[in-house]
Amino acid sequence: MDLSPGLAYFFSQLGKALLGPGSHVSIFSLASALSVALVVLAVRRYRKGRRVRLRPLLRALFPRHIVMSRSSLADLGYFYFNLFLFGIIFGWALVSYEVLSHGVTDLLVSLFGPTRPTALPAFVSRLVITVALFLAYELGYWLNHYLSHRIPFLWEFHKVHHSATVLTPLTNFRVHPVYMCIFLNILAVFIGLANGVGDYIFGQTTHQYGLTDTNLILVFFIYLYVHLQHSQLWIAFTGWLGHVFMSPAHHQIHHSRDPAHFNKNLGSCLALWDWMFGTLYVPSAEREALEFGVEPDRAHAHTIRGELIAPFIRSALVLKELFERRSPPVPLPAPERERA
Repeated sequence: MDLSPGLAYFFSQLGKALLGPGSHVSIFSLASALSVALVVLAVRRYRKGRRVRLRPLLRALFPRHIVMSRSSLADLGYFYFNLFLFGIIFGWALVSYEVLSHGVTDLLVSLFGPTRPTALPAFVSRLVITVALFLAYELGYWLNHYLSHRIPFLWEFHKVHHSATVLTPLTNFRVHPVYMCIFLNILAVFIGLANGVGDYIFGQTTHQYGLTDTNLILVFFIYLYVHLQHSQLWIAFTGWLGHVFMSPAHHQIHHSRDPAHFNKNLGSCLALWDWMFGTLYVPSAEREALEFGVEPDRAHAHTIRGELIAPFIRSALVLKELFERRSPPVPLPAPERERA
């Protein structure tokens, strides 16, 4: 058996993930997040009058009970698994985005007629479309997240992500393939609609500012603090800042097992949509006591059987129960009713 094509594909995907500057898990963005975390911890130690040394800082960021936990090891497996699957599903979503974008532009042309190319400088139109696509991404992310928490069938697949009992940057890859498929195509719909409307308004195809095909604004947030949302480092945005941006503490609260935190903070980088739709929980400046995980002691937690196969069974049971609840009882014939 010739394994060279599979190995070549694996290393190709690994290279894109780790070396692509715009990748969600590039070594450059991870190094940037590590630098931010070290600075935050160093400042806190300095303010408390404690010595600032690298080794204690690294121990605080990478405690053994988190690094060696079953949850973290499962996250590593999800990373490798989704490294392959992501390329396939993302390709499908990308086709949907392109088709929808052109379809929206063509529909607007047929309804309102063609528009002349904009006289605005290119950098202005590109800046506008970059902001619009980022906001569309954030709205699509929020809606998918909201539906995944509110619809029992979808929750069974999204629950895989919430089964993590500790949070690390690799927890971002702890997602079920079904959830990933739905998520990427919802994003494709929102981004395709925004891009199609933008192309029509500007009268020409307008490309966003990006880094290796990733929206530049999104890249900025990834490099700044998105990786730290899945960590134990408490960085909280409060006041008006906490109503606009989704700090690491915001998302850690989202993972909390406390019922007061359920279905809160569903955004990615921005808290605006949560604020607008009533799902925002602004964290306090001081660390809140949190526990993570959904039924963390259940059998087969952090295993292929429990996290990849079981969601199909549980979601099927949800549909079965829903169908039985909505199906009216079949009336018995008259003789049968008399005997009953």
